[in-house]
Order: sequence, then C-alpha cells, then structure tokens
Amino acid sequence: MDLGIKGKRAVVCAASKGLGRGCAEALAAAGCDLVLNARGTEALDTTAEMIRAAHGVSVEVVPADITTDDGREAVLAAAGAPDILVNNAGGPPPGMWHDWDREDFIAALDANMLSPIAMIKALVPGMMERGWGRVVNITSQSVKAPIPQLGLSNAARTGLTGYVAGTSRQVAGSGVTINNLLPGIHATDRAQALDGPVAEREGITLEEARARRSATIPAGRYGTAEEFGAACAFLCSQHAGFIVGQNILCDGGATNATI
Repeated sequence: MDLGIKGKRAVVCAASKGLGRGCAEALAAAGCDLVLNARGTEALDTTAEMIRAAHGVSVEVVPADITTDDGREAVLAAAGAPDILVNNAGGPPPGMWHDWDREDFIAALDANMLSPIAMIKALVPGMMERGWGRVVNITSQSVKAPIPQLGLSNAARTGLTGYVAGTSRQVAGSGVTINNLLPGIHATDRAQALDGPVAEREGITLEEARARRSATIPAGRYGTAEEFGAACAFLCSQHAGFIVGQNILCDGGATNATI
C-alpha cells in the first residue's frame, strides 16, 4: 500500500533502537525524510546510516535527551517544519508502590507525559497552519490495563492519554491527527530489562522467563519492532485522517478487554 507520505518530514524520538527505530525505518520505507533523536550518539549514527543506505532518504541526527529542556530545544532546532511527530521515551523502572517517592513520580511525568506534551505544543501549531499533520505517541498497554510493577509508567502515560483525548479533538479540524500506539511486550531492550529481574528473582534463565511471558500472550510470542513500526507508519499515512484520539493496542492480544 502506498501510504501517501513520500517526501514528508518526520521527527522520531528515541529512535536509535527498539520501537522508535522500528517506526523510523517504516517511515523511511514510505519515503519520509527523518530527524532522529536518541541519547546515544554511536547507536544513533549507526541507525541513521543504515536507513540512508536502505531507503535513500535524508536523515538528520540529534543526540540529546528528549526528556530535558535542552534536549527538546536541540531537536526542535533541527526539526524545521515537520509533518509527522513520533513521541517516544524510555519507560520508568519497575518497582513496588511503597518504594516510589515524589521525585520518582516527577521523573516519570517529565519523561512520559510532559515531554511529549511539550513536543506537541511546539510542533502541532505549524502543522495546523499547513493543514496537515500526524502525531503518534508511543505509550503502553498499561493505559488500558495497569501493570502493578509499572506504577510509574501507568500514572504518567495515562496522564498523557487524557491530554491527547481532549487535544486531538481540538486540532482534527485543521487536518492534524493525534493518536497513541500502545505496545505490549516486544523483543527489545525494554523486554530484557523487565525479564531479567524476573529470571533472577525466580532462579530461572532469561530464556525461561521469556517463554513464560510468551505463554501469557494469545499470539504466543513477543512482538517485533518491524510490525510495530508498520502500525505507526499507517497512523502517519494519508489513509488515517479519520482516526482521531485513539489508543491502539499492539500487544498480540495480551490485554483482555472488550474495548
């Protein structure tokens, strides 16, 4: 399918690996020029070079922490007038409800709620003026069904979801859509960070921990960054202009919910 976005300019945050990279690669395959951000310079440069070679699109890189004011300023300075924004940042660490203090919640809110909101506020007005734009926020299946050990993520990402619910409906009339893409477990570094402590706590191997988690997913496996990226690219396409303010699960059926 031709997504109709060849030549569009896309900003993808936390794009050097994992789900962010999957989104960047899918947008490049659709013909988008990219501004890629991540904290690690080496991984970011490697990703950018591979995408340039594979798809022949322009790729600019901005090594910066998107969860900081300085980092966002650097990304926005390079962004120019983008048509597409993919918000993404690493999730807070797992833990227990009684261990989290105010500082832990502030850090989670800064990274997973306030930073994407700041990017939306900075870039959506220009999209509205030009009459077209797409924003996809990578959040989590936990906004549909909370994950107890990820309480910091549950709280911050649900806050972003509420903001998007109202904001998306205010900007849709100008040709700009804002939606959230909710990953379940995917074969990324984040999965290893979650499976590692389980394996250590239960005295099993990492492979056994993965097998146990896979057995809880109706699809019977972890997702891939490539299929997640394809879902993101579709939400950014010309065909998705009537999808507004939605929370779309990409979790292999793991979230047991009717709606």
